[in-house]
Amino acid sequence: MAVSERMTEAEAATLLLEGEACTGLGEGAGFTQLEWVQREFLAKLGFEPYPGTFNLHMSGPDWEEAKRVMAREPGISITPEPGFCAAKCFLVVVAGRITGAVVFPEIGGYPPDKFEVVSAVPMRQALGVVDGDSVVVSIVC
Repeated sequence: MAVSERMTEAEAATLLLEGEACTGLGEGAGFTQLEWVQREFLAKLGFEPYPGTFNLHMSGPDWEEAKRVMAREPGISITPEPGFCAAKCFLVVVAGRITGAVVFPEIGGYPPDKFEVVSAVPMRQALGVVDGDSVVVSIVC
C-alpha cells in the first residue's frame, strides 16, 4: 500500500501503511504497566495502556519513506524516569477501527523494521489476527 501524505500548514500528515503481525519479545507488558509510563500515556496520549504491545513487521519503500517523514516530525515525546529511555510516539488507527500510538524507543539498536503499537485494548485479540496476517495502519504525524 502506498504512503499517502497530505500536509498543509494547518493539517497533519497521514501515512497509510501495511505491515505483518508478529510476536514481540514479551517485554512490552511489564513496560506498559510501570506507573510513570501509564501516567505519561494518559497525560500525553489520552489512554492507559493495555499490558503489552501489538507488533508489526514493516518493510519496503513505503516504510522507508514513512520513517523519513516521522523523523522530521516532533511526534509526542514520552519523558522517562531515570534509568529508562525516552520515546517518540505518533497516534495511529489500526485496521481502520482501533486507536493507539506507535512507540519508537530512543535507544541504539532498536530494530528498524519494528512497529510497536500501544493501545487501551488487547489489540491482537480485538482484531482477531495471528502472526503473518496483513494489517493496515494510519499514522498521524
